[in-house]
Amino acid sequence: MNDNRIGLYRFGSLGVLLALVALWWIASNAGWVSRVFLPTPQATFASLLEGLNLSGSGEGSGELLGFTRATVGRMIEGWLLASLFGVLLGAAIGVSPSVRAWVQPTLEFIRPLPASALLPLAISIFGLNPGMVLFVVAFGAMWPVLLATVHGFAAVEPRLAEVARCLQMSRAAYIWKMGLPNAMPDILAGMRLALTIALIVAVVGEMIASQSGLGQAILLAARAFRASDLFAGIVLLGLIGFVSNALLAFAEQRLLRWQRP
Repeated sequence: MNDNRIGLYRFGSLGVLLALVALWWIASNAGWVSRVFLPTPQATFASLLEGLNLSGSGEGSGELLGFTRATVGRMIEGWLLASLFGVLLGAAIGVSPSVRAWVQPTLEFIRPLPASALLPLAISIFGLNPGMVLFVVAFGAMWPVLLATVHGFAAVEPRLAEVARCLQMSRAAYIWKMGLPNAMPDILAGMRLALTIALIVAVVGEMIASQSGLGQAILLAARAFRASDLFAGIVLLGLIGFVSNALLAFAEQRLLRWQRP
């Protein structure tokens, strides 16, 4: 894809975003929807600045910044744990066809379970504390990494395994030197998906378990009919997701630059 086409796509995506914001501005200012439910973009932006302590001092100023730190920290911690255990378990399963045959049915049984459905069970085991939410975030985000790692190792060229046997490489050496580089594109794709899931589960966990974070802030704003604060939290979640995905995509391009011709 040439640079001109990439620039055209970026310009088009920016145009779609601006069109949606313009539609939002018209609908709220023209009174198509009550401002109790749909605040104006100006009010949302003002609430966002105040919540992030960017508009001077005031009552409640800076609270949103603390909630953001809590949610981002929970998301990153859960994602790192999910990535670590997902890669380790996925490599152990994917490198052995016999292990895959034994474990695959169990994985397919557990994989569709939504992480939010496990929150009541996690609450009964861990109680209402940050560790409980972290466990659920890590559990929900682990599956894309685990399955992608299994697929990546299972798809390694069989001749590489023959070469490893001829060189009398240990299982650990084969995984590190041959299996992991070949599985890296699948692993990174799984990690990008896991990061999005980690953010979603973190927010849901904060809402259900009453833990400090953007999820709790959005829920409290909805109950109090503070529409501008509610939309400010939603916009902030979108920005977090966009920035985190862009950073991971950049890291993926750097790590996989050896694949480009």
